[in-house]
Amino acid sequence: MEYINLNVWSKNRELCNSIYRITRNYPKYEIYGLVIQMRRAAVSVLSNIAEGCGRNTKKDSIQFFHIARGSLYELETQCYISSDQQYIDFNDMPRLLDHIAECKKLLNGFINYFENSKN
Repeated sequence: MEYINLNVWSKNRELCNSIYRITRNYPKYEIYGLVIQMRRAAVSVLSNIAEGCGRNTKKDSIQFFHIARGSLYELETQCYISSDQQYIDFNDMPRLLDHIAECKKLLNGFINYFENSKN
């Protein structure tokens, strides 16, 4: 399976790039706090989707997709914290949360597809 052609991967890649753009404007003292945590979570989603696609068994693949989903929820929480600290512009937050919701929906559908597949 060529993961780079999957909609679930490409939408999460867009989200990852958005997180990198947004966190560029965070205060310098957050570099080793929220910035690195958010970037790692966003990269983790993509990496675990890719790794899951590269696994030999359905069970292994699904495990990595669940890890990706967990990272997506982690990222969502970090966005809320960032908003609370006023690091994310109030007007950007709804768009960011919509993007995360879309990614969660795609990932859940992808997990369901894998769980229901015969292989």
